[in-house]
Amino acid sequence: MFATSTYSGTREEQYNLLNKQLDALLAGEPNRIANLSNASALLGQFLDRINWVGFYLMEEGELVLGPFQGMPACVRIPVGKGVCGTAIDKNETMLIDDVHAFPGHIACDAASRSEIVVPLFKDGKAYGVLDIDSPELARFTEEDRIGLEKFAETLLKHI
Repeated sequence: MFATSTYSGTREEQYNLLNKQLDALLAGEPNRIANLSNASALLGQFLDRINWVGFYLMEEGELVLGPFQGMPACVRIPVGKGVCGTAIDKNETMLIDDVHAFPGHIACDAASRSEIVVPLFKDGKAYGVLDIDSPELARFTEEDRIGLEKFAETLLKHI
């Protein structure tokens, strides 16, 4: 059974605990949808000041909505379009302080102001992205980028 944790210490220590929780939560479960669902729920309880967290998965050359927490979202995102499509196209984490200033931003939730997107690659192939939105400008930091990239590495071991 999972119990909500109180995260204390430095942000790095908090992310280290989060990754241990993720690893334990997904251990032994082979179903990717179950694992992605639990990963998004875990991030939803860990991160404050966010309004959406979830995954878009590569399917037939485009990103398709996967498990998430938040308001209903755009279902399909072309590679190279918006923040998610750019992250997967460049294989680079996108940390965007103001989504409205990002050229070609795809607005799924009008409340979103900042965003971080971590591309997911498995066995050298584009798998999808982890996408997190916040209603605050500049919500995400370099510490978040590092912590979420490690989170993605842990997740990819289980999907």
